[in-house]
Amino acid sequence: MSVKIRLTRMGKKKAPFYRIIVADSRSPRDGKFIEEIGTYNPNTDPSEFKVNEELAKKWLSNGAQPTETVAKIFKAAGIEK
Repeated sequence: MSVKIRLTRMGKKKAPFYRIIVADSRSPRDGKFIEEIGTYNPNTDPSEFKVNEELAKKWLSNGAQPTETVAKIFKAAGIEK
């Protein structure tokens, strides 16, 4: 099973915010997930994000692969593989 750290869309039309989740790569974007590890709001200026560093590091060490966007958020938060 390939595990990804990715975003799931929440919010209403034209005002999205995202949750950073850990999910099986085969599940749909807004489908079933394993664990929620943070949030990301691109509507504010500057963009706002909150990440549970302990959980993120745990999943990265277990082999979960972040998507490009999540990798950028982790880099801004100071979380590295």
